[in-house]
Amino acid sequence: MQDAKPEPPKRKRLDPERREQEIVEGAIRYFSEVGFGGGMRDLAARLGISHALLFRYFPTKDALIDRVYDQVFLSRWDATWDELLGDRSVNLRTRLERFYREYLTAIDRPEWVRAFVFGGLAGVNINRRYLSLIRRKVIMPVALELREAAGVQIPPGAPPSEAELELSWGLHGEIFYLAIRRWVYGLKVTPDRDRFVALTVAKFLDGAPAALRGVSVSRD
Repeated sequence: MQDAKPEPPKRKRLDPERREQEIVEGAIRYFSEVGFGGGMRDLAARLGISHALLFRYFPTKDALIDRVYDQVFLSRWDATWDELLGDRSVNLRTRLERFYREYLTAIDRPEWVRAFVFGGLAGVNINRRYLSLIRRKVIMPVALELREAAGVQIPPGAPPSEAELELSWGLHGEIFYLAIRRWVYGLKVTPDRDRFVALTVAKFLDGAPAALRGVSVSRD
């Protein structure tokens, strides 16, 4: 008589908060690998739970994506950055270098970058929400500080011009592209992020104010 096969180990029961967090962390890994087109059934199978249990915690895929957004993107935003970029008691170079050193440290990881890229390709709302936050908290403040650095005469309170915004987006995009090269293209990038940030900020401040003044003069 053959010995009975041992029963597979039963999955440990977790308290609801721990289970929910486990689902969110698994969803982050899953979406960063396969994109937001990945299905809930496949995710449940990967997590080793039933489809019904997954839907008990997240009744819709959009609800789960919202939690992924909160954990991957919002949780890494440092509230001290809100005041840093507009603090004119500190010179602009120092402010930009500090912000982008800390920002790059926060986002330079595969799940963040790949989830962001996949989100853009899939047209999910998390990208629009995050870019709206970046525009409000980074691009517009930097554009206004660039105006001040360039000494451009514009009526007080005037919103950033298209040129100011584009120059600000250019700086942000160049910093972010380091992470794209690493985690999307699989390219080797400099290990010295601080030096990369310093060089990029220096190039921006050496060229952008003069470029902005040139555009302003050509329109006068």
